Amino acid sequence: MTITVLLVDDHPVVRTGLRAVLDTGSEVSIVAEAASGEEALTLAEHFQPDVVLCDLQLGVGMDGIQTARALRKLDPAPTVLILSTYDRDADVMGAMDAGAAGYILKDATPETIIDGIQRVAAGETVLAPQMASRVLAGMRDPLPELTEREREVLRLVATGATNKEMARQLFVAEATVKSHLVHIFTKLGVDNRARAVALAQETGLI
Repeated sequence: MTITVLLVDDHPVVRTGLRAVLDTGSEVSIVAEAASGEEALTLAEHFQPDVVLCDLQLGVGMDGIQTARALRKLDPAPTVLILSTYDRDADVMGAMDAGAAGYILKDATPETIIDGIQRVAAGETVLAPQMASRVLAGMRDPLPELTEREREVLRLVATGATNKEMARQLFVAEATVKSHLVHIFTKLGVDNRARAVALAQETGLI
């Protein structure tokens, strides 16, 4: 099934490049382009895309985090994937707290970007591998400590539960579950659910 995508970036050249990269196959279809957060909201309401691929810095007006938060309040709400040149922890956490389903970097390969779109459309949380690798390299303890709630989330992930199902079982907001996942991915130095579960099981964390 084709995934419909709305591109949001204030640089026309970047949007053109992304369209050229993403419009090469049948998996992803670009339905519209926006140069600002405000325009993204209008176009998202009209086209109702599956995924909004949004830059973090959008010049004047709403930034990517504010845009993600506003987009997630729409009905139906599109899934938001942040594409940025910045890999600062504060930016990643801010985006995920705003409801974004993932955060990848602009220097990622076309295959990585398409894979990220497909994964967030399927309900997964995506974190830039570059960030996960950096965090892992800086870890001193080979067995990072997870809070009890993070272990609980990981155990649910191991059962195949979606973010929505976990939120319902834990009686928290879906955004809270996503924040827990980002913390878990960062602590474990991984970039997806399968690797997180595999590492946690191998090391006895769950």
